[in-house]
Amino acid sequence: IGFSVGASVAVSKRYGAGDTYGLSKVAHTTIALSIVAGIAAMCIGMFFCRPLLILMETPSDIIDLAVLYMRIIFIGVPASLVYNFGAAILRAVGDTRRPLYILAVTGIVNVVLNLLLVIGFHMSVAGVAIATVVANYLSAAAIIYSLMYSDAPYKIDLKKLKIRKEETKDIMSVGLPAGLQSSVFGLGNTVVQSAVNSFGTAAIAGNTASGSIEGFVYVAMNAFYQAAMTSVGQNYGAKNERRIYQSIKTSIICTSVVGILLGWLSVFFAPQLLSIYIIDSPAAMEVGVIRTSIVGLMYFMCGIMDVMSGALRGLGHSKTPAICSLIGACGFRLLWVFVVLPFNHQPWFLYLCWPISWAVVIIMHTITFFAVRKKSMQKMVEQ
Repeated sequence: IGFSVGASVAVSKRYGAGDTYGLSKVAHTTIALSIVAGIAAMCIGMFFCRPLLILMETPSDIIDLAVLYMRIIFIGVPASLVYNFGAAILRAVGDTRRPLYILAVTGIVNVVLNLLLVIGFHMSVAGVAIATVVANYLSAAAIIYSLMYSDAPYKIDLKKLKIRKEETKDIMSVGLPAGLQSSVFGLGNTVVQSAVNSFGTAAIAGNTASGSIEGFVYVAMNAFYQAAMTSVGQNYGAKNERRIYQSIKTSIICTSVVGILLGWLSVFFAPQLLSIYIIDSPAAMEVGVIRTSIVGLMYFMCGIMDVMSGALRGLGHSKTPAICSLIGACGFRLLWVFVVLPFNHQPWFLYLCWPISWAVVIIMHTITFFAVRKKSMQKMVEQ
């Protein structure tokens, strides 16, 4: 998914500069890359899921179900990447509606299949995973259809799909650091999850339920990360410095408002929301409420962190936010879990690492932005 960020920036710059031929080449390279990367990720994930779950100290009574779920989910990874890369193309040119409509429809399909396979056919976690995979492939098919039957310069012709050297280099210059940053966040959260696993199965259930609720808030905030990156990239291509700053300011305000509104509502209604996922487990409910209360109140900071990262990528600086995330997010969370947590081995103390790490990365991103701003604007004018 991080690689799709590189595609989005490459497309938005060419779109802003009016380079229709370059836009077409980037679009075809983007889809070709998504297919290759998706197949590679699927193979790696299916092979390594069990040893990684063991490394995370997943309890023995649920590890077989966890492995089954992960292996089925990884079948859907190629489709997930095709959708994300295709949606990145559309969003980069300002078309945010079609990706939304596609997700809305496939989301409903996912829910219906969950009910059918789990309740109707008693397929347990396998049913949940299968429903997700089916929804992923429907999303991929819909996004490819949208791109194939478009009249815009980014129209996709399957016969022209090719990984082109220059376009790949341009995508990777932003996408590779972004992909590594996403992996770094994943590593940091995996370490936190391993610490959660040490509290037992009930804690895992409560933590997972709370994480599902936060997922809705994150998706809403992440839209402004995408908007900031696309708008900054387009205006960078169009050499409009004033609108670059306005895009960043507006995105920060919007993501903060949405994060505070939805995050605080999730805290206020935590017991009711968690009861959707948790049945007859007071211990799991307690952990879920603790995580939601600590993370939900400060979740808007995660949105600000992402917007600043998107702004830097829109300017063509992808390595710096990746380094900031490596140090401020992954490094800090590793330090917290292995050095600080042993002094107070409680769930609430563990969850403090998230808002503190967000604050650290925000400060690092802000310092970095002001450090590279002048040089970026000068380069923009010279291009």
